[in-house]
Amino acid sequence: MSEDLVTEVSEVSEESIAEPGQETDPVSALTADLQRLQAEYANYKKRVERDRSLAHELAISSVLIELLPVLDDIERAQTHGELTGGFKAVSDQIAATTERIGLTKYGSEGDLFDPQIHEALLHDTSPDVTTSTATKILQPGYKFKERILRPARVAVTEPQEIPSAE
Repeated sequence: MSEDLVTEVSEVSEESIAEPGQETDPVSALTADLQRLQAEYANYKKRVERDRSLAHELAISSVLIELLPVLDDIERAQTHGELTGGFKAVSDQIAATTERIGLTKYGSEGDLFDPQIHEALLHDTSPDVTTSTATKILQPGYKFKERILRPARVAVTEPQEIPSAE
């Protein structure tokens, strides 16, 4: 049975590789088929590993997105001095865990406004700035690895235009 299969494979390989009137070696044809299959399998393994890694990152991202309102509440409580005792220990542990996972907070006053990572909620003009600047952070932004989970919500101040004298 296996000899028949080898014969059929070699005949098919010879037909697909060989030009009319030219004979090919069945061993080289089978070797070429084997190399092609090994390459396909290696590519399949890489693709599956990449897909698995992406699914893992998306799962972590979705959990972190659900935690963002909790982190905002903890930050507000800390700002108002209401975070003391056992609650402080829990908030510190949550912050350390999210940081260890890879969640990073971004956005600070004075950063250049970048529409890729900022969401402008307020707009103002001022002669004190030369480029569009995030002058107030209304809500910090968060990233997981290179993926933005939430853009920083900011107040933007642009340079004041000087009226031209006509």
